[in-house]
Amino acid sequence: MEGVHIRAASLADIGIIAGIARAAWPVAYAAILSETQLTYMLELMYSESALREQVLVKNHRFIIAEAKGLPIGFAGFEHGIRGKACTRLHKLYILPGTKGTGLGRMLLDAVESAALRAGDACIELNVNRFNPTKDWYLRRGFVIDRDEVIDIGHGYVMDDHVMFKHIG
Repeated sequence: MEGVHIRAASLADIGIIAGIARAAWPVAYAAILSETQLTYMLELMYSESALREQVLVKNHRFIIAEAKGLPIGFAGFEHGIRGKACTRLHKLYILPGTKGTGLGRMLLDAVESAALRAGDACIELNVNRFNPTKDWYLRRGFVIDRDEVIDIGHGYVMDDHVMFKHIG
């Protein structure tokens, strides 16, 4: 995708991150999650307080992709997870109209570069078992390491593959 700039996000960008998530999630998860679960999860993970905690307490970093000065995607990640030389990709979402343009790959490449600069040798992520995006990650060299079901409250779970990729 031509003319895309990827930059580090700051706390001032929390609204941008939440806005992209709120635009992307209904499209990405419409066939997987009920509307009530989707609403619950967005509030759980993308409210201003949740995003502030991710940055200030959990040490997550965010990057934002922009085209012509407008935000069109983001990724959130954390280096050195569980004391290992591995980066955890927590989030990667792009606006629905940008799917298929290479934007997701640009964001993933930026996360891989950041991981290497941090001295990490792998990237780990979770993806819903029924999300077709898992195939996108497989094409980019990730493998399914294991499955896990995570209770997120209110009777909801995340039914995920944990995927892994060696880098460097």
